[in-house]
Amino acid sequence: MNRQKTISIALVIIAYIISASISYALSSQNTDVQDSPASSSTPNQAGNTLGFDETLPKTESCPLNGEKYSKKQKEWWEQHRPLGVMIENHEESRPQSGLSYADVVYEAVAEGGITRFLAIFYCNNAGSIGPVRSARTYFLDWVSEYGDYPLYAHVGGANTLGPANALGQIADYEWNLYNDLSQFNLSYPTFKRVERPNGRDVATEHTMFSSTEELWKVAKLRKLTNVNEDGDKWDDKFVKYSFKEDAKVQDRPAAQKIHLELWEDYKEYAIDWIYDKVNNVYKRNNAGKPHIDRITNKQLTAKNIIVLVMTESRANDGYEDNVHLLYKTKGTGKAYVFMDGKQVVGRWEKDGRTARTEIYDNLGESIEFNAGAIWFEILPSLGVIDVS
Repeated sequence: MNRQKTISIALVIIAYIISASISYALSSQNTDVQDSPASSSTPNQAGNTLGFDETLPKTESCPLNGEKYSKKQKEWWEQHRPLGVMIENHEESRPQSGLSYADVVYEAVAEGGITRFLAIFYCNNAGSIGPVRSARTYFLDWVSEYGDYPLYAHVGGANTLGPANALGQIADYEWNLYNDLSQFNLSYPTFKRVERPNGRDVATEHTMFSSTEELWKVAKLRKLTNVNEDGDKWDDKFVKYSFKEDAKVQDRPAAQKIHLELWEDYKEYAIDWIYDKVNNVYKRNNAGKPHIDRITNKQLTAKNIIVLVMTESRANDGYEDNVHLLYKTKGTGKAYVFMDGKQVVGRWEKDGRTARTEIYDNLGESIEFNAGAIWFEILPSLGVIDVS
């Protein structure tokens, strides 16, 4: 490596450290106090902050999950690009804000059996979202499916040299200070700490919040809207899933329950998706309790549950207690698809980081999903799935 290049890299590192320190100081000084979920102060605000008229005909399909919305809402979402946000699921973080407004959600273990979400927002404005946590390498593989420069919001991330070095990979992908929306580089009001977010004292790492609106504003300033600075549309190469009509009520079973333990016997992170025949949705329980979105004060639901079985391994990167994980996100593996109260067993396939995760039935045909929220559950090979 020549001397000039070495100096350039050193300057970038110094600038990064300075900006991160300033950002932390500003976000720490600008905190909101939230004593109860019923309070009107941030982050508990109405999800539909844009005030779309819900009485307008819903004729336009969201390209991410097929949900139908009005032409006015489509005109709005076509002005930006998908936004992926890392939202934690530690017990102290519940109930989280904004998950019910995500078009697609990916859930996988971050470390120590504790799961984390990558929530993808595009067709809805969630308002407040959080608590926001750090990046992991496998989530980068999934957010990369949403265009060349998908927006990715997080608070730092794994950065130990080795295969789990998420921050190093973000730099390698040339996302830094562009589509990467790290809190280390963005100060108040894009990110803010909220004291007592659920009416109780929690550790500092569970208090960082942002909003979809603020994050899309930053992207616009960086000339990343529905097009990039070269005029390329985000969805030029985006592969859409196919969607179908819901099964008729008489064709739906009376009940179905999906029990998942991503790490066996970690009951505080056990997941139950319970089928609601009337509304044709799955209601989420976490640790045996209804999983609530604090914005809506309602239980989280999904139209489609897709369980991807993947090989899990340790990064062996020298990090303390070897907690950094890896998942074999590329290649193929077993998939369980749940919709209309029924189960389809098939396989998933993903050819590379930016390739779409395709889902096929046991005959090799692409599966058509129900229009509506999609939840991907990443189940390690030794995890538990029980369907009743």
